[in-house]
Amino acid sequence: MPSADILDKGKVYGELDGTVRASDPSATFTPRVVIGVGHGVEVGLNFDGLGAPDVGSLEISPTVKWKIWNDVNAGWYFYVGDDLFFPVTMRMFDVGNYGYASLAKSWKHGTRVGFGGYDFTHGVVARGNRAGGQFTFEQTIGKRVTLAAEWYSGKSSVGYVSPGAVWRLTSKLCLYTAYQIGNSGVSRGNHQFLWEFGYNFN
Repeated sequence: MPSADILDKGKVYGELDGTVRASDPSATFTPRVVIGVGHGVEVGLNFDGLGAPDVGSLEISPTVKWKIWNDVNAGWYFYVGDDLFFPVTMRMFDVGNYGYASLAKSWKHGTRVGFGGYDFTHGVVARGNRAGGQFTFEQTIGKRVTLAAEWYSGKSSVGYVSPGAVWRLTSKLCLYTAYQIGNSGVSRGNHQFLWEFGYNFN
């Protein structure tokens, strides 16, 4: 889920995300790169849906995120973003879209919460259009560990609550781990392990 953090101008961040499910031998992978362009804006490119042993439903997804309002003293942020989806394999639609807007509040003791809304167009995460809420929680534990959780409401391919943690392995490399529990179908195997490696290039 997009966070309230925005890269400074000229900064470059790369990430590799993956999921694995106990009830299914297949796995998914999502490489992505993000660049800060200044004025509270960052742009990126995701390659969604790569899989093993099958390729899966590959989509190329340019992204943009903009922190419109930032009250540093009070710890409030308001940001919006948009992802486009251009399917390459297993095409269910021609062009898709994910738009969102969120508020975030941080406190000096290391807690940050976020709450906002989203809209996915037809075919991106479900057969029809999906809209709902997106929520985040973060709590720093020392300099290297942050407890974190996020939740997309609704019934769709992103409809999970995901408790986990962020591990700062080095000054540039982070590991994100979480267990995703589906909003529905948990007894039928709709839960999975999520991992992400993130690297700041400069």
